[in-house]
Amino acid sequence: MAERIELSKKDRLAVAWRSTFLQGSWNYERMQNGGWCYAMIPAIKKLYKDPEDRKAALKRHLEFFNTHPYVASPVLGVTLALEEDRANGAAVDDVAIQGVKIGMMGPLAGVGDPVFWFTVRPMLGALGASLALGGNILGPILFFVLWNAIRWGFMWYTQEFGYRAGSKITEDLSGGLLQDITKGASILGMFVLAALVERWVSIKFTPVIAEIKLSKGAYIEWDKVEMSGKGMKTLFEQVQSGMAFEPIKQQTLQGNLDSLIPGLVPLLLTFLCMWLLKKKVSPIVIIIALFIVGIVGHLIGLL
Repeated sequence: MAERIELSKKDRLAVAWRSTFLQGSWNYERMQNGGWCYAMIPAIKKLYKDPEDRKAALKRHLEFFNTHPYVASPVLGVTLALEEDRANGAAVDDVAIQGVKIGMMGPLAGVGDPVFWFTVRPMLGALGASLALGGNILGPILFFVLWNAIRWGFMWYTQEFGYRAGSKITEDLSGGLLQDITKGASILGMFVLAALVERWVSIKFTPVIAEIKLSKGAYIEWDKVEMSGKGMKTLFEQVQSGMAFEPIKQQTLQGNLDSLIPGLVPLLLTFLCMWLLKKKVSPIVIIIALFIVGIVGHLIGLL
């Protein structure tokens, strides 16, 4: 029986160090795939001695990947465990490895931004800035040291956690545990992505469908507003009561769509992009097409 090949702590440290450059070759087609593959190289060299196996592993890890650069570490850890078991003869195929990566990256991406960009970094920045404003040179130094200590500590610990958890996952391949985890992570990822559609995808149609003349009392009569304390108080009360600013109310196409189903068009646009990606249309082509549609739509007064 051949001796089991295992990744040493030195190997895993090499992967963790390289993962700090995850966004070094970011691209619009496969996002962080270049940085991910670069991080995996020390492990691939250790696990696979056959040049053809190494080429296959590199190709496997050049597939699409994108998440928050710091929370990619637990995904790396699980992937290292899967690759290690595969190199030792376990029934772990390319689809399983890519499925775990895709399934984990979505939910984790939604965690990274609020934790690091919106909480930890602003807090440390405020601490460093308060010292710097007082003329203390320790301000920027403290920010630099604390930020990198927290960042690196998190990345190393979560990579090791993922590595140990990944080994346990592969122990029950025959029972379908890996498939269940992949499916669950994928479902959670879809929920996160669906929530982001409403927040990040925005389309506004500008055409006016109809103009309605309001009756007196339904709008503010600006020529009768008194520029005094009492007049301003009355004006604020009118605004608060919901009175219109103009005697003509415009009904827009966007308003009608929002009254029907808010966010319908952004959702349909998202489905269209997903369908085009499924049909192997390049993401770069889709991005350029969206730019063109947006510019032309604005010029003709549609958007």
